[in-house]
Amino acid sequence: MTPRAATAWPRVTVAALVALTLLELLWGAVLAPLPNARWLAIKALPLALLIPGVATGRRKPRQWLALLTPLYFAEALVRAITESARQSAVAAVAATIALLLFVAVLAWLRAESA
Repeated sequence: MTPRAATAWPRVTVAALVALTLLELLWGAVLAPLPNARWLAIKALPLALLIPGVATGRRKPRQWLALLTPLYFAEALVRAITESARQSAVAAVAATIALLLFVAVLAWLRAESA
């Protein structure tokens, strides 16, 4: 891996983490909330708690992020398939960001260990 690519992964990871956190918060509260379930916006909290640790480059929060991201991807993928209209579009965007985040955090961890 080139040095330039190795330095890009931290920026991509942090940007994708912030984007997924904001999208999850907005998804549950404003964009496509489930009926009578706006409290589901709280699912963005674990991601928000990881932002400071990931942004400073600490390893443990990135490991936790690598474990959590597939759950967000799976939930978004299921809702993209089962929901309709706006909910499906928001879920597809969330699934795409979660997949990008997962790849980025794994690439960052791998580049660091190599």
